[in-house]
Amino acid sequence: MNEKNITRSIVITGLMAAIAVVLGWTHWGFIPWFGGAALTIMHVPAIIAAILVGPFSGAVVGLIFGIFSMIQAAIAPTGPADVWFTNPLLSVLPRVFIGPGAWLVYSALKHWIAPSLFAAGAVGSLVNTVLVLGMIGVLDFIPWPALGGIALANGIPEMIASSLITAAVVAAYWRIPLGKRHGSNLD
Repeated sequence: MNEKNITRSIVITGLMAAIAVVLGWTHWGFIPWFGGAALTIMHVPAIIAAILVGPFSGAVVGLIFGIFSMIQAAIAPTGPADVWFTNPLLSVLPRVFIGPGAWLVYSALKHWIAPSLFAAGAVGSLVNTVLVLGMIGVLDFIPWPALGGIALANGIPEMIASSLITAAVVAAYWRIPLGKRHGSNLD
């Protein structure tokens, strides 16, 4: 990798990590949903980093997202379940796999640009949902049967939001036309 590509990788990874932290700190990464629940989109920067730079970048952004999530749960909890997220097995470990999971799907489908971006966004979100809820079940915080309802109620809308945001942001960055729009002019 040449110096320009290394610099680009570091900058994109740092930018996506900073966006994940800002989304958490400001609570913009949580879209209010039914019954006081929130749809999380804080994992989207890890997905975008993986698509733009690679799986290692996605894992680093996911790691930073997880560490921030753990710190936020400890110092500024917003609900009774936040105490669970002080455990790094729940807050950090699952988030490391978001980017690599999304990258695998993107890489497998990259010949079809738009579908690959939507699918990577959906799978990255699914990785987050399945691993976090799975760890909640393993740690015995919530009974397994209740986790299925949570996965359906939050997981599907999060997948849709994640796939739409991922496709829109990456298409804009790469100046790929999605519909009648042709993306940004950033380079």
